[in-house]
Amino acid sequence: MRFLELKKNLKKDFSGFKKVKIALLGDSATQHLTQAIRGYGYEAGFDLEIFEADYDQIDRQILYSFSELYQSRPEYVILFQSVQKLKKKFYNTDISQRNLFAQDEAKRFGGLLAELNKNIQGVKIILANFMELNDSVFGQYANKTNMSFLYQIRHLNCELMELALKTKNLSICDIASLTSAFGQAAAIDNRNHIYADMAFSLDFLPYIAKGTIDIVQAVSGASRKCLILDLDNTLWGGIIGDDGVENIQVGDLEQGKAFTELQYWARELERRGIMLAICSKNDGDIAKIPFEKHPDMVLTLDDIAIFVANWDSKVDNIKKIKSFLNISYDSIVFIDDNPYERGVVRHHLPEITVPDLPEDPADYLPFLCGLNLFETTAYTLDDRKRTAYFQQELKREITQSAYTDEREFLKSLGMTCEIDPFSTFNIPRATQLLQRSNQFNLRTIRYTEEDLQHFSTSDVHLSWTFSVHDQFGSYGLISVVIGRIDGEELFIDTWVMSCRVLKRGVENLALNEIVNGAQRRGARRVRGEYTSTPKNGLVKDHYRNLDFTDAGYGQWTLDVASYKPREHFISTTKIGDA
Repeated sequence: MRFLELKKNLKKDFSGFKKVKIALLGDSATQHLTQAIRGYGYEAGFDLEIFEADYDQIDRQILYSFSELYQSRPEYVILFQSVQKLKKKFYNTDISQRNLFAQDEAKRFGGLLAELNKNIQGVKIILANFMELNDSVFGQYANKTNMSFLYQIRHLNCELMELALKTKNLSICDIASLTSAFGQAAAIDNRNHIYADMAFSLDFLPYIAKGTIDIVQAVSGASRKCLILDLDNTLWGGIIGDDGVENIQVGDLEQGKAFTELQYWARELERRGIMLAICSKNDGDIAKIPFEKHPDMVLTLDDIAIFVANWDSKVDNIKKIKSFLNISYDSIVFIDDNPYERGVVRHHLPEITVPDLPEDPADYLPFLCGLNLFETTAYTLDDRKRTAYFQQELKREITQSAYTDEREFLKSLGMTCEIDPFSTFNIPRATQLLQRSNQFNLRTIRYTEEDLQHFSTSDVHLSWTFSVHDQFGSYGLISVVIGRIDGEELFIDTWVMSCRVLKRGVENLALNEIVNGAQRRGARRVRGEYTSTPKNGLVKDHYRNLDFTDAGYGQWTLDVASYKPREHFISTTKIGDA
């Protein structure tokens, strides 16, 4: 979107949008950037309340504990330092110290982040990195000397990535990548820089704003989890049913290269944890032939979580895919070369992201990469196994269809569960589950890794993680519960669970463990709370179904003394008590 379009959004009605408090700190003029970020917030359903610090006040606002920054109590802090000011600072650095410039700046940023974390518990920090500005002092020899500004700016960007690896609540808004994609001439309006001290042009600000909002969305749990792909003229050139496997276009020759590159991208997304699904109007057996027989296909059937090829409407088939994967529509991206099919899906399923592909397949991949459709804030080893989880689930469904007795089916699965408190090993995956879970999430509180580490050593908190396995394979870590002892009461602060294990008895097992924890701590009752969101209606009756008593206003209570353990068919192992 252009800047003027984003500015018009500021006059629209934000009522009903999620309110988020943000602080923006910059060393250049940031008024227009503030408008762009707030305008893009409207597009994403956020009502952003932005505290914009005074001009060039980054260090003062952070290092002074009574500053306006801390009084504004933001959920997010955006640090936006311009490369132009950094260049001036480099020029004013003693020549003998310039080879250490990047390291010194990285240490400075590290100190600022530590101060923010000390003063704002649970803050999320977004740090803009730097455009690779070549001042032409050394020409191309700048790549061979650590005394050049270009060398030091590249080094600093690498140092910031290392800092982000160590700082779990830090995200990088990748200005370097954006300016590389669009070019320095498009990114900077030198007149605005000279006369208004604006680091970037008005036309470039929407890209920075979108990058920022992408991060806020991901942190808020609004990440996309599934890529649904058409086949003919999308994953390969031609029509498999008409042209035959030997005549479709895929591989390293001519147009086939464009489809091959798209397949590589899709496979990398699958390896990152994005589920791939096929939705094609085709004969099912014929549609699978390229995956099985074409030597140049990159994707295989093992990469696909669910394959749907028939002559039903794509809307109906996408509904089936969504139901099987048990995700929300706004978690789905649908890619199809046919404008008519895209229009139908967009009309009937408006929550799905449906990009309008360019006409030339050569432009498919650059266009899709530019949209940044799959922003994330975390990555764990479990992500690599997500497709395998759903392929195993398909086998479970086939097995279940042979049983008329649900209890007998559950017994046949041979389920086992490892129950652990928070630990260094499981905290990253537990955090990811908290950040991404929307449907089975009773209160929808997004805790960070630092929060979970605190809970793991707290005297008043209890924690459980549940990792389930059965005869078909591992579900992975699929549920997290956090309890808090308050006198004679155990309050269920957080209860999230992957929908993959719904109706498998994990809820009963978890409640048994919660009550056991309450008994160990001398609590006489367990209290749960349900806070409604647009996405968690699935669990509105969760506590009622577990025989809690409705105490009103979303509160539910359970008497510990009269509790009888609930039935399940899962054998358990424990590493330690919560």
